[in-house]
Amino acid sequence: MIEDAERILSHVQREIWVLTAACGGQRGGLVATFVNPVSIVREMPRLLVNLSVRHNTTDLARRSSAFALHLITERELDWIWHFGLSSGRNRDKLRGFAIRVGSTGSPILTAAAASLECRIETSMETGDRTAFLAAVVGATTSHSLEPLTMARLRELAPAEKLARLDELYTRDAAIDARLIEEFRR
Repeated sequence: MIEDAERILSHVQREIWVLTAACGGQRGGLVATFVNPVSIVREMPRLLVNLSVRHNTTDLARRSSAFALHLITERELDWIWHFGLSSGRNRDKLRGFAIRVGSTGSPILTAAAASLECRIETSMETGDRTAFLAAVVGATTSHSLEPLTMARLRELAPAEKLARLDELYTRDAAIDARLIEEFRR
């Protein structure tokens, strides 16, 4: 069953996003791959975003009830390493980036190909993740949108970065498995 599920899900091409949030003078960012539109009402776009419960930026989003999403293209490939390979608990990951503050207070990376500013409507804890249902309250695009996917990232990543990503993924999967088991009890 696991192998069949893995084979089926390997055909899903997840886009890569950078999610930013701010609260109480702190700000942060992380790489997000579990982002899905969940409304067919054109005038009311909504997203479901799943974030690890262990990330500082998840806590910032929860406390502020808002976040911004930035769709990543190959042009922003370096953002993956910056936002995805280290924690923001001890540093400001947004330092050095051109930012504007959105209507929700979320930091918006102005160099991003596209951004969506979101207000959280509700959330659900799932053990390893927090699922946020959010309304899109703002959107910008600046250049061509050829989203970077997980499959393409694996093709483009230098060997040492890919090894680090795989190491962190393996570590996080083990931690998440324990959190899911605890949640299920």
